[in-house]
Amino acid sequence: MKKLSVIALVGVGLLAASCNKGKSADTAATATEQKVAESKGEVLPVDVATSVVNWKAFHKGGMAPRWGTLSVKSGDLSTEGGQLTAGNFVIDMNSIKVDPASVTEKDKKPADLEAHLKNPDFFDTAKNPTSDFKITSVTDLKDAPKDAVAGANKTVSGNLTLSGKTVNVTFPAKVDVTENSAAVNAKFTVNRADWGIKFGTSEADPAEWMISKDIEITVDVKAKK
Repeated sequence: MKKLSVIALVGVGLLAASCNKGKSADTAATATEQKVAESKGEVLPVDVATSVVNWKAFHKGGMAPRWGTLSVKSGDLSTEGGQLTAGNFVIDMNSIKVDPASVTEKDKKPADLEAHLKNPDFFDTAKNPTSDFKITSVTDLKDAPKDAVAGANKTVSGNLTLSGKTVNVTFPAKVDVTENSAAVNAKFTVNRADWGIKFGTSEADPAEWMISKDIEITVDVKAKK
């Protein structure tokens, strides 16, 4: 019986490894906090009504995914000569929503997960009610990775602050700039443990090891005159 249990655990481990290879968004490169890009040209306020951050999280091995949204509270994008030069946006962490379609278990409720994500196990929104992203550089992207957002044409780097900690992340993005507007759309994956959000990441604890460290983030930020 003991031998059978060991074999079963090995099988689960192999399944988890194979499922993790199937993530749909590239893992963002990370570094220490960098100098924020200087705002040049015209500064356009972010349209908070049409901007949104989508998130998707998994149990380890890609099982039982959960997904939802976060509201953009404020921000701006700077453009000069038809190019994005700088920008930032603030996320309202208390706005976090769990899509009911992602919670299929009869004994689970989206509202309960929302409350858990807001408590100190995860984002501790009472202490850190907002998160923010500040662009540090924007460069041309010649060959977009296959898992990048459709139409990706730039590489964007920026300081992402979550739960009071700041880490620089780099990812491919689709950047559109017109005379009266600017938009940034991107999809990438981060390891929440990089921001000290470690609930459920200890594989030594059988009750917790099934929670993945990966969070898939989709950014859709629009700014206009």
